[in-house]
Amino acid sequence: MKKSDKKIENAIRLALTNVCEEALETVEGFQWITHTVNYKHFPRSLSILCMFDNPESLIAAKASEKDNHLKRWIEKELAKQNIIIRNINSVVSFDTEVRIH
Repeated sequence: MKKSDKKIENAIRLALTNVCEEALETVEGFQWITHTVNYKHFPRSLSILCMFDNPESLIAAKASEKDNHLKRWIEKELAKQNIIIRNINSVVSFDTEVRIH
């Protein structure tokens, strides 16, 4: 990993850690957040995943627009790190740890 890639990674990690810590306290069912990125195609390649404990929690979060709140929050925290995302909806996704069969 190049030095510039490490700098980007640290900035992403800081931004997402800030969101995660607050979301754990304020968003019912939120569990964790993670990301993947291909530095050769950054920021287009950035993908962020917000995990919830179960499908019911995710449905409730979407019903109360907590998903949109999380997206705006992530976008704001990334911007604080000078990472500008043009379409946050294409970057952030949601899933659950428990699958419905």
